Amino acid sequence: MSVFTHLVAELGRLLEPVLAQSATAAAIVLFTVLVRLALHPLSRAAFRGATPAAGCLPILLQLPVFFVMYQAFSSAEVGGKANELLGHRLFAAPLGARWTEALGEGGPFGAQGLVFLGLFGAIAVVAAWSAVRGRRTAASVAAAAAAAAADPKKPAGRVAPKGGAKVGTKAGATAGAGVGVMAEVSAEQQEVMRKLGGVLPLLSFGTLITAAVVPLAAGLYLLTTTAWSVAERAWLQYRKERAERLTDGGERSSL
Repeated sequence: MSVFTHLVAELGRLLEPVLAQSATAAAIVLFTVLVRLALHPLSRAAFRGATPAAGCLPILLQLPVFFVMYQAFSSAEVGGKANELLGHRLFAAPLGARWTEALGEGGPFGAQGLVFLGLFGAIAVVAAWSAVRGRRTAASVAAAAAAAAADPKKPAGRVAPKGGAKVGTKAGATAGAGVGVMAEVSAEQQEVMRKLGGVLPLLSFGTLITAAVVPLAAGLYLLTTTAWSVAERAWLQYRKERAERLTDGGERSSL
């Protein structure tokens, strides 16, 4: 933990001439971005579904980082010395303060309370964005499954792998098998998928509860990593859809 404390403190000193007392808070955001950049290859693999464990690894690898962040802003001493990070602030709120402590220092609309309300508002916006995207994805998957179930003999679209194989090759047969699996989804299963698609995205708002009970610094980490996750997935989805459009356009021009 002393290594993390030293790293954040040094980043804060670099940013202090520009951001003054909020430099350490900005250092936490920067540190979180660096962690997510290091995990980006795993996130890409998880998006492609390369391995069953790929989707879990980015989350699991962040748990120790979050734990260290929590401990660093909860401990009075680090390495036998006074924890210098506890004296740093984000505007009027100490980075080691919690929501309950802010309520005792002027209420929800006091100087510290307003900082936490701003944090909660930002987390709520990110969670709402995640929920909207999650529902759209679930709806599109359910619609595709319903269409395949209604007409299992109808191809779901031309699939062109990296090697340029058309439908009818081994890659095309694999795509056809995927359509067959979708066609086997029953009406009851489609209804379950629809309900889950409406409920699961709401779990994003659970971050608000966590941010309310952890130190402000840990809440900043949660906000940054959650926003990164949603933006990263939106970017990967955009690149995937763009590649599919380009591939489809190239196939049509060759016909």
